[in-house]
Amino acid sequence: MKKKTQFEPAQRLKELPPYVFAEIEAKKQELEAKGVAIIDLGRGDPDLPTPPHIVQRLKEALKAPDFNRYPSYVGITEFRRAAARWYHRRFGVSLDPETEIISLIGSKEGVSHAPMAYVDQGDIALFPDPCFPIFYTSILFAKARPYPMPLLEENAYLPDLGKIPKEVAEGAKLISLNYPHNPTTGVATHDFFREVVRFAKQYHLVVLHDLAYSEIYFDGHYCPSILEVDGAKDVAVEFHSLSKTYNMAGWRIGFAVGNAELVGYLTLVKTNIDVGVFGPIQMAGVEALEGDQSGVDELRRIYQRRRDILVGGLREAGLEFKVPQATFYIWVRVPPGHTSASYTDYLLDKTGIMVTPGHGFGKTGEGYVRFAFTSPEEQLQEAARSLAALKKEG
Repeated sequence: MKKKTQFEPAQRLKELPPYVFAEIEAKKQELEAKGVAIIDLGRGDPDLPTPPHIVQRLKEALKAPDFNRYPSYVGITEFRRAAARWYHRRFGVSLDPETEIISLIGSKEGVSHAPMAYVDQGDIALFPDPCFPIFYTSILFAKARPYPMPLLEENAYLPDLGKIPKEVAEGAKLISLNYPHNPTTGVATHDFFREVVRFAKQYHLVVLHDLAYSEIYFDGHYCPSILEVDGAKDVAVEFHSLSKTYNMAGWRIGFAVGNAELVGYLTLVKTNIDVGVFGPIQMAGVEALEGDQSGVDELRRIYQRRRDILVGGLREAGLEFKVPQATFYIWVRVPPGHTSASYTDYLLDKTGIMVTPGHGFGKTGEGYVRFAFTSPEEQLQEAARSLAALKKEG
């Protein structure tokens, strides 16, 4: 028997990689405490206010005494129906709010709990590399075996399913995806999703798709739901969040939709872990999904202006990148002679600009850094000027 030591962490915690966003926040606080002016382009944290009509709906709902009680595990009926109507308007997808939708404490919560519902110890779970870290760590928490699918620039940051070894595909039970993609900004097509559904049916896989960035797109680009593809509902669960679309990141509300049996399994996990989303926040979510949507159009215009400012600065700096069609990020290749970490430190030291090193998203992210344009235009203009000046300095 292993000898006990006081306060030793569980083995699963020892297996976790460093959480890059916590490291960035710690470094930012350290520098700001020293009086260093930081332009934070590292975190994808929406800075714009939640629309007033959503806030007002929350205030009204707070007066309802019934909401003082424990909330529904699956979400209040009004919210699930609103989500179903939104999906039908946006994607033409019909969903049963009673069996095919549950509320989430943000889409991250759903993504983190989902592997526990679908995989057992030792099962293989396919995940994108690079990715938002929860796609990888949730597999570790479920004691499954993560298998990376490299997302390469030459393949438009889509996984090449044909390169997954047959023995791996046959041993897998789960495939996770996220389009529009964080951090690469890659976007998926209906043809790609059809390939995913075919692959999943061939190898009896559950498909998890995080659609958190579907409404942050530019130049009229269309970002589809996987559920638009015939047969997808046989194998897929999709996650959506109100964080990006309605500037509600701190409110922690989202929902999962898709195959009724798979949604039911996720519900079983959640009922043993949490007690759902606070009722007034769900009512504010109803207002977000059903109320005035003009703010969403304006949000896209704001982010597009911000994108273009930052794109100009990056071009002046001579950096290599693809102009994003969606998300509020730019995935930038580091200059020769740098690693992701060294270029992150270089930018911070020379310009005060904080970005996220690509290796924090996975092995395939090495050689890149991620810029976020969730900052006011004035800060982005200052960052663009600093980047241009950096190039002139050589």
